[in-house]
Amino acid sequence: MSGAGAAPVLLGLGNLLFSAFRSTGKIEYLDESISVLREARHVRVGQDIAAKCLIQPLSSRILRLNRREDLDEIIQVFIALATDTNMRLTSRFQFSYHWATTAHLFVHPSVTAAYENAFSLMQDTLSYAPTLEIQHHRLVLMRESYEKLPSNYASYQIDSGQINMAIETLERGRALLWSEMRGFRTSADQLEAHDSNLAAEFVTINRDLEQVTMSMAPCGNLNTESSEVEGPWKMDPFGRLVMKQRQLLTERDKLISHIRALPGFGSFLKHPSFDALRSAALRGPVIIINHCKLRSDILILFYDSPPSLITTANDFYGRAVEMGDRLVKARKDHSLESKQYQRALRSVLEKLYELVGKPVIEEFRKVKIPEQSRVWWCPTSVFCYLPLHAMGPIPSDDGVKLYFSDLYIPSYTPTLSALIESRKPGAQTSEKPSILLVAQPESLRHAIQEIWVIQHLNTTVTSLISKKATPSSVVESLRHHQFTHFVCHGNLEPGKPFNASFKLYGGQPLTLLDIVHSRLPAAEFAFLSACHTAELTEESISDEALHLTAAMQYCGFRSVVGTMWAMADKDGQDLAKYFYESILSSDEPGVPYYERSARALRDAVKDLRRRKKGMPLERWVNYVHYGA
Repeated sequence: MSGAGAAPVLLGLGNLLFSAFRSTGKIEYLDESISVLREARHVRVGQDIAAKCLIQPLSSRILRLNRREDLDEIIQVFIALATDTNMRLTSRFQFSYHWATTAHLFVHPSVTAAYENAFSLMQDTLSYAPTLEIQHHRLVLMRESYEKLPSNYASYQIDSGQINMAIETLERGRALLWSEMRGFRTSADQLEAHDSNLAAEFVTINRDLEQVTMSMAPCGNLNTESSEVEGPWKMDPFGRLVMKQRQLLTERDKLISHIRALPGFGSFLKHPSFDALRSAALRGPVIIINHCKLRSDILILFYDSPPSLITTANDFYGRAVEMGDRLVKARKDHSLESKQYQRALRSVLEKLYELVGKPVIEEFRKVKIPEQSRVWWCPTSVFCYLPLHAMGPIPSDDGVKLYFSDLYIPSYTPTLSALIESRKPGAQTSEKPSILLVAQPESLRHAIQEIWVIQHLNTTVTSLISKKATPSSVVESLRHHQFTHFVCHGNLEPGKPFNASFKLYGGQPLTLLDIVHSRLPAAEFAFLSACHTAELTEESISDEALHLTAAMQYCGFRSVVGTMWAMADKDGQDLAKYFYESILSSDEPGVPYYERSARALRDAVKDLRRRKKGMPLERWVNYVHYGA
């Protein structure tokens, strides 16, 4: 029998024998199945299929007999599949992920190489998808692998005592789409001083790539790997888009290699080192939660001392998942002001304090971080949905109910790099910032009062209200103001994070993608008094932070106030009044106004709680601060 004819026979026999083992439990069938499938791997036509078929039988024998030679063999199978350049990138990534997971669980010496290979392929699967829409589609299709890979690798590094490297790993594996887009807007100022022509070429390629990446896939085509690139005359519009993106990527990679060969540019666009990342903690500690089934940990990053490691109990992972599920279900099944939702939220805040807040506060006291310090949360996984800033109540000597935000001034950041970026020097001025007010009062009963508060602030206010507020006029005006305040509806589309939007005049949407397209050199602070602005859509990847608040940060705003769910517009007037009174009147010489926004929000929420005694928890827990 020829090779081509032998392959299907051997594969069929091997799979049949494995089925017999699963039915009877007889080890002889398993041994024979493995032998036959090994033989099939030597037939050139069926090598890759035979390798895939070998995985399950070898896994079964490892679990039953724990033989080292079987472990070594299955690792070699995973390596062969992960490095097979004839296979689709997404398939290679999946096999690389399984190689890393297996090597980790069985303490195989290839574990670090496996994780590094998987990380590289994870990035390639996104880089070679031409648009953000397609990249997100891929993330969702393989969400388990994408979500677990960084946390699993970090857990292995923490277990090995490599805490600094674990922090680098978590940074590499989070907000992949934002990180890629931020790379397209890398400053070329330093390069300009060395070689102006090279800098101009780099900027041009980045702009072209950004334009392609933010375009929409023609005809809704979300599968790039099935595209055959045969020549421009045979390509449909989508094929031409793929071709253009890959040509630009090739040119950009060559250019980056050239730049890195220049003196002083060796680390250009490389993943930031721990020493670079620790600058995120310049103004206060950053709390990173690695939520991982293998082991979960809380890491606290400091600017001038080693990170703190808080180990967690074995049930930490499951309890966190349970809290997230309960809060999401309660929000689906009941109105936000219902007793059922209030009970669920109260229970989650109490359990969050026991699980996370208590050990973090104890560590702060141990290392002498004073109360009322600024702190940042950089969570992963389910913690991206949970209100860490409002954990409690926390026991107090006088019996007063205190929450985490009463003791510290909390903010969030999707990544350490985003926080570092938000603090980069800009045009500093001691003058009060100009404010752009964007409002749609027609469908919000209490919006007029909030508009009045903003318009009567002691600073310059430009108003785009009702018909003046169109997507184009808003984007144009954003370019000329340091602060902006939105009073309108915020919309989410389940499974379509890029369609999240502000509802402007006549129902016209200002979408997340519209905002991302913008370049806003004057932007400093945005107050998003709208629903869902820091809420993740269903089916979105939690670690990607694809919401309106993060989009505002990406396009230039250094600090942003958003909402975790729908907001009660009747609180907008009071919250805005207390907030701007605090931020515009505080005497903090040398501190930019946008850096005063976290304290101003915390104090405004405290005022709201004090003046509206008995207000539902969800109404004040809703507000969150992102950035500097």
